[in-house]
Amino acid sequence: MTYSIDRSAFAGGTSSASERCAESLSVIQRRADLGVFLHVDDEGARAAAAESDERFAAGLARPLEGLIVAVKDNISVTGQPLTCASRMLEGFQPLYNATVVERLSDAGAIVIGKTNMDEFAMGSSNETSAYGPVRHASDAERVPGGSSGGSAVAVAAGMCHVALGSDTGGSIRQPAAFCGVYGLKPTYGRVSRHGLVAFASSLDQIGIFSRSVADMQQVFEVIAGTDPMDSTSARDVPSLPEMPAQPRIAALPLKQLDGCAPEIITAYTSYLEKLASTGAVIEDVELPHSQLWIPTYFILATAEASSNLARFDGVRYGLRVDAEDGDITTASRTAGFGAEVQRRIMLGTFALSKGYGEAYYTKAQQARMLIRQSYDRVFETYDAFALPTTPTTAFRLGEKSDPVSMWLSDYFTVSANIAGIPALSVPFGRDDKGLPIGMQLQGPMFSDERLMTLAARLEG
Repeated sequence: MTYSIDRSAFAGGTSSASERCAESLSVIQRRADLGVFLHVDDEGARAAAAESDERFAAGLARPLEGLIVAVKDNISVTGQPLTCASRMLEGFQPLYNATVVERLSDAGAIVIGKTNMDEFAMGSSNETSAYGPVRHASDAERVPGGSSGGSAVAVAAGMCHVALGSDTGGSIRQPAAFCGVYGLKPTYGRVSRHGLVAFASSLDQIGIFSRSVADMQQVFEVIAGTDPMDSTSARDVPSLPEMPAQPRIAALPLKQLDGCAPEIITAYTSYLEKLASTGAVIEDVELPHSQLWIPTYFILATAEASSNLARFDGVRYGLRVDAEDGDITTASRTAGFGAEVQRRIMLGTFALSKGYGEAYYTKAQQARMLIRQSYDRVFETYDAFALPTTPTTAFRLGEKSDPVSMWLSDYFTVSANIAGIPALSVPFGRDDKGLPIGMQLQGPMFSDERLMTLAARLEG
């Protein structure tokens, strides 16, 4: 399947959006064993593709006409379920489109369905879904990463051109690396969160999976921008200069890669050499406070999750379970939430509780400021920061039963969410088992387009 829109083929009649849509639906059906989609809008997608063909024939094609898009199932699409891969929201039908979905549809994109995910976006392997795990496209016994694993596999397996995911601590970039596709977490506020079910509101950001930088750039141009429905969307985006021909790139010293698989370290060295071959100047920089990344992230994320998910109480939203003792809320939340979601809610509630808020949540906010300041100092000198996306390639289903070891798989990704900066995972080779490896580019706030430009230099 071709992953970029061939407008000449569409306009010339040698190919059509309807044919592309039929190909995608065929792949989705043929690879149903991967558990990628929770809902496929067969009828709606075919109708939208037919409209795209009419527009091409009439010379009225819109910017993304015929682009086939899969959407993570925590983003609202009217006419399609919104479950967050949880029994808590089973059967729920949203009443409005998320802003990103509205913008994609207005630009001519075809939303083909909703992808599987870790429950309420809490997980790093896509094994916490109430509807079963997503499996890696290259090895069905391995995980695709999470929480946006369904969207990553949809792109990697040719089920769509691009897909939307959400990234709270690496949930786009980690599965992108595992699956060998591009994954962008934009600057906080560049893309509206209206219509995204909140996990951790100060960290969440909707982003893009693609097979090429060009596709990612086209989609980002459409979905980015201020939204009056989202008070956190950026109002004043500075106009940054283009990425210089010889950018200065900060790199992690190899001694800071302790714990990484040998193939990741080897790939990282090659990645820096590739960047240098494009004209970049590479210099080792020890980023201070990196030991705070994981604890700071999990205190902030679980605290915000505890608050955000309080609305799912069996009364106002979601599953309702009548209890003999009359405690509907406890019964409903026990039945509706899986083990990982319950774990994070309890951790977050503890971090916010009386007597512990100062010791944990307030300290985490102070650590967040230190992490932001360390990035600010790096970007006073450097145009971008290069580091691995993940410490390993895709691991086997069920391999990581210890929650802490699972959380550590997000070590290289959480800091970008804490600091609010853009970050992009770039596919970069494979290990000796044939599993994809991803490398990461991070930049100062609002340098999203610059990072994509730099990533494009690595293609080919």
